[in-house]
Amino acid sequence: MSQEVEIEFKNLLTIQEYNLLAEDLFSQTEMIEQINYYFETDSFDLKVNHSALRIRKKNETYTLTLKEPHPDGLLETHDTLTEKEFISWTSGKPTEAPNVMKQLKQLSVDLSSLNYVGSMTTFRKEMPYQDTLIVLDKSIYLDTEDAELELEAASKHHGEKIFNSLLANYHIPVRQTPAKIARFFHQKQSNSL
Repeated sequence: MSQEVEIEFKNLLTIQEYNLLAEDLFSQTEMIEQINYYFETDSFDLKVNHSALRIRKKNETYTLTLKEPHPDGLLETHDTLTEKEFISWTSGKPTEAPNVMKQLKQLSVDLSSLNYVGSMTTFRKEMPYQDTLIVLDKSIYLDTEDAELELEAASKHHGEKIFNSLLANYHIPVRQTPAKIARFFHQKQSNSL
């Protein structure tokens, strides 16, 4: 099965902090565009299970990913989709995706109850940094824009140490940083008020 545990640290950035990091650390890295397409049920069954479901379009590939809680971070389960399957998913007709479907079944989430709820475009720069991967993101969704720094590590202890040191070196305060999908839903709810 296509699964991995993601150990990740993230921090929202101001535009000034984003520009400083982009210029100082990421000036030689290529910008990658990716689009996340989010799914949920009418009764927010995924949110209730502290899980999230998305299709990520990156370099003309489509990857369906279910994220679930894991003691060390997040358990990610993946299926690769064709463009035709992607169109079917975003048109309200989810197709077979064996790895993700197995996990959804364990969460008692029926495939037919999933709805496409919207997308987020992210402009990403990433690079290796002290035995981790650091990622600088600028995301645009629902008439808003935000920026964040992420760090992915093989161990929680090492990742936390490097991430905190990086923030301190650039005088960036630690901020509560919800996942992208949580920020998307928060903005969607704000827009509907």
